[in-house]
Amino acid sequence: MPRSESTTAEVAPARVTIADVAERAGVSPTTVSHVLSGKRVVGAATRQTVLDAIDALGYRPNHVARHLRTRQSHMLAVVVPDITNPFYAVLTRGLADAVDAAGYGTFVCSTDGQHDRERKLFEDVMDRGVDGIVFASGETASEIRFGPGERATPIVCIGDHLDHPLCDAVIPDDEAGSREAGAFLAERGYSRIAMIQGPPGYGTARTAGFRAAMEAAAHPVPAERMVRGDWTRKGGYQAMQALMALPERPDAVFCANDLMAIGALDVAHELGLAVPDDVAVVGFDDVDAATIVTPQLTTVRNPAYDVGSTAGDLILGRMSGRYRGAGRTLVLPCPLVERGTA
Repeated sequence: MPRSESTTAEVAPARVTIADVAERAGVSPTTVSHVLSGKRVVGAATRQTVLDAIDALGYRPNHVARHLRTRQSHMLAVVVPDITNPFYAVLTRGLADAVDAAGYGTFVCSTDGQHDRERKLFEDVMDRGVDGIVFASGETASEIRFGPGERATPIVCIGDHLDHPLCDAVIPDDEAGSREAGAFLAERGYSRIAMIQGPPGYGTARTAGFRAAMEAAAHPVPAERMVRGDWTRKGGYQAMQALMALPERPDAVFCANDLMAIGALDVAHELGLAVPDDVAVVGFDDVDAATIVTPQLTTVRNPAYDVGSTAGDLILGRMSGRYRGAGRTLVLPCPLVERGTA
């Protein structure tokens, strides 16, 4: 005989409310709210009773309701060009550590290096009612325009500035770091120095610093030794292949980030070239993988964690009202780290 289907619909358990916690603890809902917010003093014994009730019932605050009530989401959006790039992972960790104690969470949006996605992502995160935005999506930031309502949301821009009244900026000194890397290669006696740049519109300060170093060293760089990658290991590999196919191939290559530098090392190893004797390679960022490759990568340290934590401090100042003035810009140094590839 076939099993009859149940006619009773399963009902999800009701969400535990502040009123439920108050009833179990034998206090008023207002007292529970004070314990949760920490904005009013509650006696130690009463506070512990409320916390015990919260644990017993499994109460979780309704953040949507709180946002509607307070107009605060306690969430920050982080907009980056490539979520898989380890530099941005470390940056986001620094930001999260800086804002966690103040009760803010973060979520990450990736533009995939596409300029047309940046504006859409801004619209999306604004619609979500975030309390602030950290924008690390490249050097097209100055092209973004904001509507009246959007101009009330604090923003910290990484590496560039926004035309926005509540925008602060954290800028790693890419130009000085790249200039130091180029000068280092010239001083080591390399003469056919090339560069693997980032995509068009990105990393322009790194290119400018490198060119300045080459001009100062009287080492003009012909166009064929200025090639582009896409910030990835594969992109660096392909760009290095093009450089190594030149009739007079370079004896040193400066790469605009470490992932492309690792791709360049892959090509050197495949061709049987000794690094740095046959070709030197220098990167930029100093990600963890820079010390895993063989030889270990000489690179420029981009202080990702400090960039993120500094951005967190700046945006907390804005959101808390501690700072209401004009946009601030903090520049962080990017020193050269000498290892085995140059």
